[in-house]
Amino acid sequence: MDKKRILIVEDHALLRAGLKALLSGDTDIEIVGEAENGRDAVRLTGTLDPDLVLTDLSMAGMNGIESIVDIKRYYPDVRVLVLTIHKTDEYIFAAMRAGANGYILKDASHDELRIAIRSVLNGKTYLSPDISAKVINGYLDTDKSSGPNSAWDTLTHREREVLKLVAEGNTNKFIADYFCLSVKTVEKHRSNLMKKLDLHNASMMTAYAIERGLVSN
Repeated sequence: MDKKRILIVEDHALLRAGLKALLSGDTDIEIVGEAENGRDAVRLTGTLDPDLVLTDLSMAGMNGIESIVDIKRYYPDVRVLVLTIHKTDEYIFAAMRAGANGYILKDASHDELRIAIRSVLNGKTYLSPDISAKVINGYLDTDKSSGPNSAWDTLTHREREVLKLVAEGNTNKFIADYFCLSVKTVEKHRSNLMKKLDLHNASMMTAYAIERGLVSN
């Protein structure tokens, strides 16, 4: 039987090594690669062709939420399982809206992780039991086109990337160089962000980015 190919995305080297050691004993799966940030995760998904991406959410550069969006956009058949410490509504909803197929917490047992991986690989959605039914039902019942998330949903992918970099304290010049854009284009993105989100300065943008899980406080 062909082994299922897994890409591990985690910014802590010791945790990556631990996950690889835990899963290497399973004869029906193969760890085909490791990434320490979302940008590498998207790139390696394209080159390594994994069946499943096991990813954290909080990472420098492109985070897990952003990488899930890109992975699902360019490689829709690849399954994505989030493995994280975050159990708040904000992170769960953001991950599932981005396209994650499962969400499991880092304090889960090895057995639960194996169950989650196999469930997601088999086309099912897996959510950690520690995530309350109220939160799950709240997500499933939410009208995605309305409510407090509607402003966020209007942002383009590039605007979200700019928001993250602004919240990390980077200048317009740095952001422009990072994306190979003009400073004027970055200023336009910032202006659009502030208008769409009704935010009036960089501090408010940073606070909003923290709430959305784009950066940690």
